[in-house]
Amino acid sequence: MTKFSDLNLNPKVLRAVEEAGYETPTPIQSGAIPPALEGRDVLGIAQTGTGKTASFTLPLITMLARGRARARMPRSLVLCPTRELAAQVAENFDTYAKHVKLTKALLIGGVSFKEQDTLIDKGVDVLIATPGRLLDHFERGKLILSDVKVMVVDEADRMLDMGFIPDIEKIFGLTPFTRQTLFFSATMAPEIERITNTFLSNPVRVEVARQSSASETIEQGVVVFKASRKDRETSEKRQVLRAMIEAEGEKCTNAIIFCNRKMDVDMVAKSLKQYGYDAAPIHGDLDQSQRTRTLDGFRNGDLRFLVASDVAARGLDVPSVSHVFNFDVPSHAEDYVHRIGRTGRAGRDGKAMMICVAKDEKNLDAIEKLLQKPIPRLESPLKAPPAGDEVDAAMETDAVPKPRRARTRTRNKPEAVPEAVKETIAAAAPEPVKPEPVNAEQSAPVAPQVQSEAPKDMPKETPRDHTPRDRNDRNERNSGGYQRGRGSDNNSKVVGMGDHMPSFIALSFEERRAG
Repeated sequence: MTKFSDLNLNPKVLRAVEEAGYETPTPIQSGAIPPALEGRDVLGIAQTGTGKTASFTLPLITMLARGRARARMPRSLVLCPTRELAAQVAENFDTYAKHVKLTKALLIGGVSFKEQDTLIDKGVDVLIATPGRLLDHFERGKLILSDVKVMVVDEADRMLDMGFIPDIEKIFGLTPFTRQTLFFSATMAPEIERITNTFLSNPVRVEVARQSSASETIEQGVVVFKASRKDRETSEKRQVLRAMIEAEGEKCTNAIIFCNRKMDVDMVAKSLKQYGYDAAPIHGDLDQSQRTRTLDGFRNGDLRFLVASDVAARGLDVPSVSHVFNFDVPSHAEDYVHRIGRTGRAGRDGKAMMICVAKDEKNLDAIEKLLQKPIPRLESPLKAPPAGDEVDAAMETDAVPKPRRARTRTRNKPEAVPEAVKETIAAAAPEPVKPEPVNAEQSAPVAPQVQSEAPKDMPKETPRDHTPRDRNDRNERNSGGYQRGRGSDNNSKVVGMGDHMPSFIALSFEERRAG
């Protein structure tokens, strides 16, 4: 059996490994460390939880034990897809390099640029970073990558899945062509292998497990669940989740609960808290300090349930996770392998359970096709059909935004007149003039006599210069002598001309009637 002492590692590195409690390397470590020490490119493919981080950390420390870093010019570069994974690599480096005088810097988001610039200015042997923050420092002129001798890409497939292809290509272009490149990943799709052929030069391919396979120490199961109503599906899924946790009892010492959406992560964590479970969320929208505190609490045993998005599915090493619950079926089949790989690590037993609704059956089929075997179906732990849950119903109400009330436009709406004002107006109004009795023989009211021609010295009338004759006509119209509107009979004088009609208009109407 191969031991770490047979891998030509630095004696100080071997001492740190022994103090950490390791004697026998894993298959990926025994296969990747020797060619890496020889200076060859390595393409490592292994399922999660098999020790890939030590596969590049141990040879990296051994190769960098000699030499000295210069300011702003790191000697090695390790790229990680997430902040948590980068922080974990930094912890492994501290563990295995404690007897070697090497310096490191961790460049991740959520941390002050000033502190990171101070470390870079002093010179570092190992630079551990996420692609985005690394390029930020480079574009600000704080970093020079022309002295990188070894470049490591951890979780390479996740890098490409997260859209880091342009950043990775740019970073490779900034490093020397003579660098040594180490690629490590849990899955290796054909298109990813094609890209590695561009970046790696005659690599040694180390594949210790079938691609996209789950550890045999993990017991898997899925609950196919159908909600009573479509609008209650999420709340009833939370009831099923709590029933699954209760059914496991004391066997479930701690667990990671994975959700597809960040909103569901917060909602599930809040629901578990309200029902007395010790749970906390972790996803990409939280502050880095809060994510670090939550993850540290889960590792230390202070937190029992970690509700996470896929930000925690890749590479996080928490050795004693007893259960993994998939609240949602992952959209990508490869993510299922990474999720359940958080349990059953380092040869331990683990259990992975999943809830599947009708809309996720296609994703479930894709996972089983990837694993090349069916996932055992489990009976729902709920003894009776899920009933209405007051707490979950309230959470659903809070999660759904309330509809905005429609605004009523009152710009042209007449204001209501108070009754007191109406009475005052009625009291001040003049009494109506009663119409004079009309002779039965007369078929029409007698028209007022007007002069056919106005005197020459009389000034011209304007619409507002009313003569007594006009005022009499107006009074007669107000008293009901004239009928208004188009429905009046042919005997009415003037139709629809208003109260300020000039005399010449009335004259023209009278001449027409006389004719």
